Amino acid sequence: MSIESSAGKAFAPGHITGFFEIHDDPDPRRKGSTGCGVVIDGGIDVIVTPGEEKTEIFLDGVSVKADTTRSLIEQLVDLPVHVECTSSIPIGCGFGASAAGALSTAYALNDVFSLGLTSNQLVEAVHIAEVSNGSGMGDVEGQYFGGVPIRKVPGCPPYGVLDRVPSPSFEVYCVVLGELSTGSVLNDDELMREINSAGRSALLSLLSRPNVANFMELSKQFTLKCGLASDRVIDAIEAVGAAGGMASQAMLGETVFACSDGGAKEDVLEALSTFAEVTTYKVTSCYQHPG
Repeated sequence: MSIESSAGKAFAPGHITGFFEIHDDPDPRRKGSTGCGVVIDGGIDVIVTPGEEKTEIFLDGVSVKADTTRSLIEQLVDLPVHVECTSSIPIGCGFGASAAGALSTAYALNDVFSLGLTSNQLVEAVHIAEVSNGSGMGDVEGQYFGGVPIRKVPGCPPYGVLDRVPSPSFEVYCVVLGELSTGSVLNDDELMREINSAGRSALLSLLSRPNVANFMELSKQFTLKCGLASDRVIDAIEAVGAAGGMASQAMLGETVFACSDGGAKEDVLEALSTFAEVTTYKVTSCYQHPG
């Protein structure tokens, strides 16, 4: 097949961060965040084909600027490309969409242009694009690792170090209540000091007891300490707690994510549905219960 008629296809999952700490560094490969989140089965599907005069990026049929994906493309190829993205996660709401779009594009570019890059090399390129554009600080590493990834040391491979909270597959229920700009939070120095202190404490607590219930509780404490949550977000978190579930705010987004044991599922879904339409995702299994 000639390259002119070929297409590269790839998918990258969304990533919801529960808590985090930002680590600055003059080397973009070492710059990033530590913390913990969940990788969900919704994400961004991408089809990349060689372009004509200039690079064009479309999201769900609409032309978009997509600075992070554009930066990623410029790192990997010096040819115009046509990128068609289809999203099964909300954009700009704390689902790691910019990283998912860039990561799936990286894999598709590697395929269609036979770049011969490894996964770590692709993740590095996406990480550099993310931190350079201020659109994220660790989503791509989480998306690459899967499950309930714990980012222990910031940065992309080989600098970043990740682990996982061991867990079977479970469902996450999400309601989107608005948008929250990642850049506006990352540029507030006083707020970032509070976030970093709370994120450092949460990570240490999680590592001493690495399970999903503790992750959800620490994420909620982090949300309340940092003051990022609107009244509606707090109301939704409290409503889920009253229904017997666990909930927190997606970082960084005006989104609440929740989970529950089997017995409280219907009550949790009913509580969340009073705030907005509920979307259910699955967190990929890390281990399976026997039987």
